[in-house]
Amino acid sequence: MPATRRLRFPAPTRLAPLALAALLASGCSVLEETRIDYKSAKQVNSLEVPPDLTQLARDSRYVLPGTTVTASGYQASAAARPTGTAAPSQIGDVRIERAGNQRWLVVDRTPDALWPALRDFWQENGFLLTLDQPQLGLMETDWAENRAKIPQDIIRATIGKLFDNLYSTGERDKFRTRVERNANGGSDIFISHRGMVEVYSTERKDNTVWQPRPADPELEAEFLRRLMVKLGVSEEQSKAAIAAGVRPAVARLETVNGQPTVVIDENFDRAWRRVGLALDRSGFTVEDRNRAEGTYFVRYVPPDENTASKEPGFFGRITGWFKSSPAPTAPSRYRIRVAAAEGGTRVTVLDAQGQSAPSTDAQRIMQLLVEDLK
Repeated sequence: MPATRRLRFPAPTRLAPLALAALLASGCSVLEETRIDYKSAKQVNSLEVPPDLTQLARDSRYVLPGTTVTASGYQASAAARPTGTAAPSQIGDVRIERAGNQRWLVVDRTPDALWPALRDFWQENGFLLTLDQPQLGLMETDWAENRAKIPQDIIRATIGKLFDNLYSTGERDKFRTRVERNANGGSDIFISHRGMVEVYSTERKDNTVWQPRPADPELEAEFLRRLMVKLGVSEEQSKAAIAAGVRPAVARLETVNGQPTVVIDENFDRAWRRVGLALDRSGFTVEDRNRAEGTYFVRYVPPDENTASKEPGFFGRITGWFKSSPAPTAPSRYRIRVAAAEGGTRVTVLDAQGQSAPSTDAQRIMQLLVEDLK
């Protein structure tokens, strides 16, 4: 069961003077609750790269331009675009695509031009970046807490201002942004969510641990909407675009020649995008990709190894005691093959050498993908 989130003082006599002081300092104001108000779970001095993800050598082709994307620049480019019968989901040079519960942005700007704006976007929303690699088109935030989920009662509104760090939602979120250059020279932008929840690990409820929780498509959609606004779309237009364009789920699991296969009733282009987003959501890290061959090169660590910033639980933070974590297992590497087939697209899994993956591994991976693609 979820752990208790609120610090409780042992006696009312300790509450009164602190509450009075807080009320005088705050002018009796109550914080207005917002849907999203993230605060990073820890502070880092520099960007960190997972030890098993090799840093690629710098190349002059990937040097970022010196200027950022501005609203005035967006308006100028939009004015130069020919007017036509654009779908309601497209505003200016930004449009949103949707399939099932998956959404992504298609922007008529190069990845190099977008990267500074993406970096600013996450920092403006309260996140630290632990992965920032324009060469790979990958950006990842630190684990962060949505402080808006903390109940805004009278105690929280007064005492919480003095002891804010002792209040916790018991949840942590991180987001991965993946940018791919599309066939038209623009960019496809994918945002995927991963979550952890703090739960009691003993019947006595004296210790807590972090466990994975399902990805939240609505959180992904909200950040895509906010990113649209960052790129020049108005609040009203972004909300209308996110709400439009619902498409049915079009994925199923089949067995071909004894191997599990995911069949997607869409063309290669859309299937390629959807599979990439499903991999991000399901705990895979895309190390490389070859769109011409339809291959994602991925590594995978079981979810129980992905702890939220390796920090102790709520009670561990108070007592300063927590159990040491076991050594993480080495990640496994696979190739996810996406290929056009009659009437749609087929997805298969291979091992790191390009041979058929063991049936148990293939079944587990294909099941993860089809559950997210539905």
